[in-house]
Amino acid sequence: MCGIIGVATKNKQAISILLEGLEHLQYRGYDSAGIAFIHNNGIQIIKSQGQIEALKQKVDLTINSNLGIGHTRWATHGRATTNNAHPHQCGKITIVHNGIIENYLTLKEELQQKGCVFQSDTDTEVACALLDDYYAQYQDMKQTIRQFMKAIQGSYAIAAICMDEPNTIYAIKKDSPLLIGTSSNQNFIASDIQAILMHTNHYYLLDDLEFAIITADSTLFYNQDGIEIMKEEKEASLSANSASKACYEHYMLKEIYEQPTTLKATIETVTKLLKTNTSLLSRLASYKRIDIVACGTAMHAGLVGKYLLETYAHIPVSVELASEYRYKQNFLDPQVLVIIVSQSGETADSLAALKMVKEKHIPTLGIVNVVDSCIARSVDYVIYTQAGPEIAVASTKAYTAQVICLSLLAFSIAKQKNLLAETQIEMIEKDFEQLPELISALLANRDDYKQIATNLYSHSDIFYLGRGLDYALMQEGSLKLKEISYIHSECYPAGELKHGTISLITEKTPVIASATNSILDDKTISNLKETAARGAPIYLITNNVSLSNDPSITKYILLPSTTDFVLPILVSIPLQLIAYETALVKGCSIDKPRNLAKSVTVE
Repeated sequence: MCGIIGVATKNKQAISILLEGLEHLQYRGYDSAGIAFIHNNGIQIIKSQGQIEALKQKVDLTINSNLGIGHTRWATHGRATTNNAHPHQCGKITIVHNGIIENYLTLKEELQQKGCVFQSDTDTEVACALLDDYYAQYQDMKQTIRQFMKAIQGSYAIAAICMDEPNTIYAIKKDSPLLIGTSSNQNFIASDIQAILMHTNHYYLLDDLEFAIITADSTLFYNQDGIEIMKEEKEASLSANSASKACYEHYMLKEIYEQPTTLKATIETVTKLLKTNTSLLSRLASYKRIDIVACGTAMHAGLVGKYLLETYAHIPVSVELASEYRYKQNFLDPQVLVIIVSQSGETADSLAALKMVKEKHIPTLGIVNVVDSCIARSVDYVIYTQAGPEIAVASTKAYTAQVICLSLLAFSIAKQKNLLAETQIEMIEKDFEQLPELISALLANRDDYKQIATNLYSHSDIFYLGRGLDYALMQEGSLKLKEISYIHSECYPAGELKHGTISLITEKTPVIASATNSILDDKTISNLKETAARGAPIYLITNNVSLSNDPSITKYILLPSTTDFVLPILVSIPLQLIAYETALVKGCSIDKPRNLAKSVTVE
């Protein structure tokens, strides 16, 4: 949440580099934006409420500048106003900041007693004022930063400029991602590699309680004691084109249609990992219980993993919201494996839960999409999804990549424990192989999803129903619709609806359901008939051909018959496209829905 970009350059094009970088970071926050740059021996700040286009209209691109910092904001402390937008300036210090300063109110009172007057409602301005206060005392930025890190409680990724050092940017990091990009004529600070890929794919990662000093010629790194340290330079495999929208109207649509490719790559990578690392697989198969810890969409992927791991690998699984996990009794011991699922690998609640687990010396596995992210570097074992950059805020291809990773994990453990017959193994492996083709066939039916969307978009309430695995899948479908169409939707186990909530069902309450389990299908259909009796239109996703003739179903989407290991992906594709087409008909901001940001790096 929130994006940071900074550049020290010899080519005097800092302003255009900052704006370009912010455009690539908009998915991290788009409530407001701003830049600060060196000009006429001073620091000029330009800020604007709203998206980057509003900021660009205020900026004179003919101004030459050798250094600057920029920020695109997702509001936490204070409303999304120009006044609360970053950068913030106090005295000689100007900063942009991601994270949460937990003790900002105490610090603010102390600074006010010293005569500091604040112009915004943000915790960031307090951090800026504290840096300026220390700088006034020490007249040395290294010592200032060391004192700052001792005083601050919370998380922060900060890029700072001191008016006395117009050729230097300072970067400070704790619990919020920050990297340093390098090239021959300029160096960068960014919260995400996407911001600088058009200039370089070489970078260094800052660890917690480290800071860096960046000029156009050099990058120096220090620990919290001010001692210079060496860092390993890394090279991103991504290119600037990998995050382009190509010919698609929205990033979300592009990412939905990329799934045959991304899932094929994920299946090949994870299968190779689990086949070649037999000791890892044996270890994973030995745990008596698994806790899957995640947030939002990743948690929904965990629910699918729970079903597959329990049903086929015979391992009890608990799926936990990361924001709750640290605050409950978890009954952990070394025979429990904790799996952290996160697209970004930087999700604050998941990262905090991971740190708690590691303090108890519990084994951990990460399923993440970003190489060298905080979670990836902290877990004992890591499985990388191969989704590639996901720019749309609503997750699609990253979600299905997480699901297929958990599916492959369940399949491999079940094989390791000799719980599957040879005929089952052959059938499942064939399904994995054919999955890209099966997805492509579903993607080709876009007109069906458009038709459903035209019937949904004017409604204010929608219910999603399912049983067993279908219920887990419908939870993600409901979330996807809420995220981008702003239609209120509820997901219920189909059998629970009549225990109170059916009172909300009317002819104005569409029902979207999934019935893909032959043992449960009749019961699900019975529940759907109860909603049809109240006048609700029903849209059914099923692999049961016999259900297609049921007169109570308004429209159905027929899936091919497959094993449970790929079925969740096939159910997800229609749900994603129904949400997308509904939001499209409503004219919503699909890639950047209101109030949401992509990487949730604050708790």
